[in-house]
Amino acid sequence: MKVFGLAGYSGSGKTTLLEALIPRLNSAGLKVSLIKHAHHRFDIDQPGKDSYRLREAGCSEVLLVSDHRWVLMHELRGEAEPSLEEQIARFSDCDLVLVEGFKHTPIPKLEVHRPSVGKPLIAGNGVETIVAVATDEVDVLRQQTDLPILDLNDRDAIADFILRHEGFK
Repeated sequence: MKVFGLAGYSGSGKTTLLEALIPRLNSAGLKVSLIKHAHHRFDIDQPGKDSYRLREAGCSEVLLVSDHRWVLMHELRGEAEPSLEEQIARFSDCDLVLVEGFKHTPIPKLEVHRPSVGKPLIAGNGVETIVAVATDEVDVLRQQTDLPILDLNDRDAIADFILRHEGFK
């Protein structure tokens, strides 16, 4: 499985871009999976549901299964957050694992950058694994980095860049 990341500050449009890229990558014949790093406490379960109640009662893992999907919830209960490599190892076989977040993990990444967010580029500021930048202000960024600059609104070009970078084209 090949691994490619998207990094950027909150509000830069990473998830919106991924929503547009995944169907394009699927159309290129790839089976795609995704890991999204959440910086906040999150819960996909709902208070009052049986699975929530049993997990809250102390289960380390709860597996929910239906005829449409399954999900495994694992409570860390004080354990360290698993590494990206450990998380990828849990996936079924696929062609490409997209990673949202994990900006300091050593995988190739596309930085999603909007100057209007008011944050500096991540590329060159301690994150050396960024291979290109997608932005809505191409001309502004050309003056700030030597990395390839992609138009954030040209989703086909971004998908093509990822396919070429990962050796699918």
